[in-house]
Amino acid sequence: MDLVRGASVDEAFDTLRMTRKRASVIIAKLLKSAVATAGDQHDIEAEDLYIKRAWVDGGPMRKTWWPRPRGMAARKRHRTSHVNLVVAAYEETEENQT
Repeated sequence: MDLVRGASVDEAFDTLRMTRKRASVIIAKLLKSAVATAGDQHDIEAEDLYIKRAWVDGGPMRKTWWPRPRGMAARKRHRTSHVNLVVAAYEETEENQT
């Protein structure tokens, strides 16, 4: 998420495509969905968008038991996460308006 935070959408897609991190595929899919939603609901082109905020929170944990020696058990926690992404359009400055 740190790689794409604050970047334009086109730049973020290029960065995610060239990154070898496992999460880059998931983040690219989420970004594609956010751009499509902005285009459908607000009629904003993808070139006018940038990533305003991006963060990851902890999600629900699924707890199971793992067999251990001598008849004991250990708790295994399957962690998940929530990925949040906010895209916004570039705002025109006063210099561009006059």
